[in-house]
Amino acid sequence: MISKIRSENPIIHCITNHVVSNFQANGLLAIGASPIMGEAQEEVEELVAISRALSLNIGTLNKETLHSMLLAGKRANKEKVPVILDPVGAGATAFRKEAVQKILTEIDVSVLRCNAGELAAIGGVAWASKGVDAGEGNIDLEELAMQVAKEYNLVVAVTGETDIVANGSRVEKIRGGDRMMGSVTGMGCLLSAVTAAFTTVSPDDPTAAAIEALKFYGAAGEKAAASSKGPGSFRDTFLDVLFGMENEDNGFDFENGEGVDILWQRSSRY
Repeated sequence: MISKIRSENPIIHCITNHVVSNFQANGLLAIGASPIMGEAQEEVEELVAISRALSLNIGTLNKETLHSMLLAGKRANKEKVPVILDPVGAGATAFRKEAVQKILTEIDVSVLRCNAGELAAIGGVAWASKGVDAGEGNIDLEELAMQVAKEYNLVVAVTGETDIVANGSRVEKIRGGDRMMGSVTGMGCLLSAVTAAFTTVSPDDPTAAAIEALKFYGAAGEKAAASSKGPGSFRDTFLDVLFGMENEDNGFDFENGEGVDILWQRSSRY
């Protein structure tokens, strides 16, 4: 899929949070996609109409950006443009939780890319959240991911100690990456945008797109961590690795869906 992304150079419209917008845009450029970061209500419908995917991120949400997301999402549905939602800190405040429910109710979302705490908030189960971090809890994430996937008719991609992708009928577990990924803010946010890019080359199978995006991203994290000294060098190296990754050298057999068998502890946010 990464080879197709590089050859097709799809436009990805991102309405995202101000903390990570630069990192997210550079990450999309590194994999061969073309980011548009517009959020003004006056133009979002036009922007999404010329895009191949829409990535929504509520990290620095306000009423104006929520309205822009709804306008863009509805136009995306009309144009059959895949919508990927990152519900950052969905359980942190009532405003965020209500906003996520409104988006999921009014827009057909293709992939919900979240962490365990965010999934718990959306699924309405008890969880000790920690701001925008995943927090702690004792739930069956696979079962909850399946439940949410069925309820909203979408693909759920949960990142954590082991990544989970569920579409209501099947669950895929994905292992890989490096704990250094949890030391840089925006890693999960960029993953959501990368997932959006992957859906452009697999529009009829968002499940496959999410699985391959998570595998690709984890492999990139391993490569970057191997030559980094800390969060600062990791961030820059990670972008370089994304730029250089190709199917034949990323450590995964994309055709057969096989990958390295490494389990690691990601940070609570990622």
